[in-house]
Amino acid sequence: MKLVDLYIQEVMRRLPEKNREDIALELKSSIEDMLPEDYTEDDVREVLVSLGDPAVLASNYQEKPMHLIGPRYYDLYITLLKIILPISAAITFIVLAASSVLDYSGKSSPIEIFLSIAGNGVVEVISTGIQVFFWLTVTFAVIERTVITDSQAPLTIKGKEWGPDDLKDIPYIPKEKRISKKEIFGGLIWTVIWSTCYVKASTILGIYEKGDNGRAFTPILDQDVLNGYWPLVAFLVVLEIFLLLRKWKAGVWTRKLAVVNAVFQLIPVAAFMFMFRNMDLLNPEFMDRIQASLNESLNFQWLYLTISVALLVSAVINSYEGFKKAYK
Repeated sequence: MKLVDLYIQEVMRRLPEKNREDIALELKSSIEDMLPEDYTEDDVREVLVSLGDPAVLASNYQEKPMHLIGPRYYDLYITLLKIILPISAAITFIVLAASSVLDYSGKSSPIEIFLSIAGNGVVEVISTGIQVFFWLTVTFAVIERTVITDSQAPLTIKGKEWGPDDLKDIPYIPKEKRISKKEIFGGLIWTVIWSTCYVKASTILGIYEKGDNGRAFTPILDQDVLNGYWPLVAFLVVLEIFLLLRKWKAGVWTRKLAVVNAVFQLIPVAAFMFMFRNMDLLNPEFMDRIQASLNESLNFQWLYLTISVALLVSAVINSYEGFKKAYK
């Protein structure tokens, strides 16, 4: 039944989420009715051949016909669109956010720069999406009208017509074990945010106060001391990107990936504890402002330990989630 499950998975991924469960049950029941009692793999292959390409079968369940590009190239067109659009949108937003933060002079508040990045990011992402959609559609429209063939059978991502043997190259991935593209792109955006904040810490991270002479800003960290840890920060950035690429390539939680994820979750915690044990990282003016506002001496060691424990708990939770998905 593995070929049957893979066939149904290939049909379902082309259908709207709300319709998948009912159609999957209906399709599986139909296939079982078509098979003899003591069926063999050849019997299964014969039934799947009679049902045809999953893309064509999925189109029969769709309310809207596949006429935008044509049945032969439509599925390939949609597959490439789903791959290219998120990548181009993420790259556009990351480049915009990084350039905005690096150009930040400290004249405006972080809230203003955040709103600016969010607003401009939406505009730029939409613009990029329109460009990708337009040029990819034009490309496939030209191919549709210039490549002459007698067969109208849809092409797979490999550029050939579908056959039952193609199912053997497709891993069966339960929904609970899948690594979503949103998780990967979200992790990439977070890496860009904290790394650019590291570079501009003295103008972003601090206390903002309104005074008689305008807005006063007191940095939390000493940028000169912080810059001395750039090799460690660069190592953490490379480490996070490597983990994201591993997740992207795997596409599913495995035991090995869960172990790698657990190790990579603990390394940033250790790096934080190593860096911030050096109290010179904290700007003396910031420490004075905090103690003056509290009218008492603040024990920064307790603050250091509290943040360290919070980061450690977060790392353990993220590691546990990885193992839980891997062992399902």
